[in-house]
Amino acid sequence: MNFRNISLAIGLILSLSNSPVLAFPDTQKDWAKNCIQQLGERKLITGYPDGSFRPNATVTRAEAAVLMLNAFPNAPIKRSAITFKDVPVNYWANKAIITAYQKGFFSGYPNEIFQPNQPIPRAQIIGVMAGAKNYNSLPNPMQTLKQYFDDAAQIPNYAQSAIASATINSIVVNYPNVKQLKPLQSSTRGEVAALMCRALNIYTVPPQYIAGVTVQPQEVRSLPGKLDTIPTFNSNSPELVTTEGILLSTFPPEGKQVQDAHLNYAFQGRFDIFTHHIARAETANQNRIVYQGIIVHNPGNQPVTLQVLQAASYLTREAPFINLPDMADNAQSTVYSGPGSRTMTDVLQGKRQAIFPEQIVIAPGKTEILTSLPIPVQAPGSNGRTVMMRLVSSAPVYLANLAKNSNVSPNLTEWQTILNTGSLAGKRDPIPTPLDPPREPTVFSRVAGVSEGTRWLAVITDSPSISGLTIPQPGKAFSYPLGTVHLITLSTGQIQSAPMLKRYPDTAYFAHSNYGVEYNLSLPLFNSSNQTRTVTVAIQTPLKDEGGTDRLLFLNPQVEQVFFRGTVRVGYTDDNAREQTRYLHLVQRRGQPGEALVRLKMVAGEKRQVRVDFLYPPDSTPPQVLTVRTEG
Repeated sequence: MNFRNISLAIGLILSLSNSPVLAFPDTQKDWAKNCIQQLGERKLITGYPDGSFRPNATVTRAEAAVLMLNAFPNAPIKRSAITFKDVPVNYWANKAIITAYQKGFFSGYPNEIFQPNQPIPRAQIIGVMAGAKNYNSLPNPMQTLKQYFDDAAQIPNYAQSAIASATINSIVVNYPNVKQLKPLQSSTRGEVAALMCRALNIYTVPPQYIAGVTVQPQEVRSLPGKLDTIPTFNSNSPELVTTEGILLSTFPPEGKQVQDAHLNYAFQGRFDIFTHHIARAETANQNRIVYQGIIVHNPGNQPVTLQVLQAASYLTREAPFINLPDMADNAQSTVYSGPGSRTMTDVLQGKRQAIFPEQIVIAPGKTEILTSLPIPVQAPGSNGRTVMMRLVSSAPVYLANLAKNSNVSPNLTEWQTILNTGSLAGKRDPIPTPLDPPREPTVFSRVAGVSEGTRWLAVITDSPSISGLTIPQPGKAFSYPLGTVHLITLSTGQIQSAPMLKRYPDTAYFAHSNYGVEYNLSLPLFNSSNQTRTVTVAIQTPLKDEGGTDRLLFLNPQVEQVFFRGTVRVGYTDDNAREQTRYLHLVQRRGQPGEALVRLKMVAGEKRQVRVDFLYPPDSTPPQVLTVRTEG
């Protein structure tokens, strides 16, 4: 998915009216009424002079061109203008049609014909929307489409790839039969509104009409507990490093050539370091070694001891992204997919690799190299490195993460030269979308700064005054979101992302996804019934959805987009009263229900403790949930 900073505002300008009516009387019994109502309240659609919306009226290609320009105003010009023979200069949508062509939304028909008054078929509007969203194309799109639609054979060849991409991204809406795409049928105003609600993440379309979506009724609760206040040196922007320079510096700006590159934050006591960066070579002359150096400075007049409690780092070449089972035992740390997955597993198990010192002592006013690690890259390809460290400093220190192309590890003088004279490394990631007002699609961007919080500790009970967690009724479940971010809370309104104490202005407002944050979750399960019950605890990866806390949405068929890959530690008392601790590596795709981490047979009145611990792994995407289910 493309994360360009696109401001979206939809205006379904399908009439010439500027009617202020929001509650359209002719939509109150319509299947898409909540979507239409939301778009109206946000002043994103208009009705007709009589106050109606006419959801079953068709949409023309000219009207669709206007709609696309309003929806994607910042889409770039991709080609020169063209004059369509059937679009007169004085035609009401002439300018919109020409601009929509320039931006690649529409291509027209042979012989420079546009057919502006032709009702737009559903296949066209879905394909146009998918193109504007910049979804990646799929191999064998017809194979995908046949899994979703009974009438897939009717989809024109030109639209198959785009509609397949739109479908797996859950924006295709079919009413009344979700398996009937009706690709050649003219699009109605209500259908276009529903399509736009899905594209804009306005969660008002009844999920039973969204292609490929399975609705799982269950309660979604806010996760108890909170983040601690331990700071993290959090360096993930730019993710792709193309130029030498400063990745992150918390040094004071005084005396530095590029003062804006220094955030002036001193670490003392417990703190973490998390870094995740990639280098790429497309041609042989781009082959190189990018060294990533972390230096630490003592500004005081007494020596500082910096202890390294746990630390690990891996390259992508040391931990390649490979296909793995959905769940695998990982007690020996031999199962991993990606450097983030492997690094977090080592730290979760309390390891400190030999490449990291147990401690360093920094003389007054001096600077030392904490790490200097290579990221070798050869064309055609890329390589990345994840670093995770837990440290304790006896007094205030400043840190910087720096990048330099070199065949050998740079010395301290070379690192200090970059610190004192260098600018921020490139290439810069997309600028995050302002938090208020919310806009879709939202660009979260990547993190570079000091985030607050390294651990989320929670004892999950029925309420703060009760010591147990009553298991659900048979056949029922409840879930607690994990790693929630701004605008993605599963209707709980709870943002778990670590706030940024210091950040560069073009980087993320929160530590989105909480990469490297450890979740320690205790569930004192209690069977309050008078019968034996079988209870499971699982981590799941539902779809983004803000439509209510009474359901979760999953996908069927399963897609290939991996949203979580990492190791989870599970502690529990088994059915034979033996204490168990297991390390399980999970791979979960977008919308995947997931397998049970533990299954317990609890007798009437029994209490049983389950503990779930993990470091939120890089290369993962929220949301996830922790689900307790009682089997029926």
